[in-house]
Amino acid sequence: QVQLVESGGGLVQPGGSLRLSCAASGSIFSINAMGWYRQAPGKQRELVASITSGGSTNYADSVKGRFTISRDNAKNTVYLQTNSLKPEDTAVYYCRAVVRKTADQRFEYIYWGQGTQVTVSS
Repeated sequence: QVQLVESGGGLVQPGGSLRLSCAASGSIFSINAMGWYRQAPGKQRELVASITSGGSTNYADSVKGRFTISRDNAKNTVYLQTNSLKPEDTAVYYCRAVVRKTADQRFEYIYWGQGTQVTVSS
């Protein structure tokens, strides 16, 4: 089994910053893409940012220039640096990983973390 554990959420004032972390552990041969999603009350879950094993990144337009995704492949960990936070960034942030359990590239599994709450409010 594979577990994703997020940390770093909390309450922050508008304009503030938070650094989210997500560590994967368990039966892992390698991790392909990793990403952060968020879900605000009454809204669908949406992609915030993603990063491939080679370091290529993709961002939602709403966070470009404010958020930065990075990863440490040796630690199976992905980070999300969030700056210039706005009230509309308030949501539960989820980590997602595409995991290979063996060297067979035909089989990949998607795992999600339990979520971490980010609240931006004065």
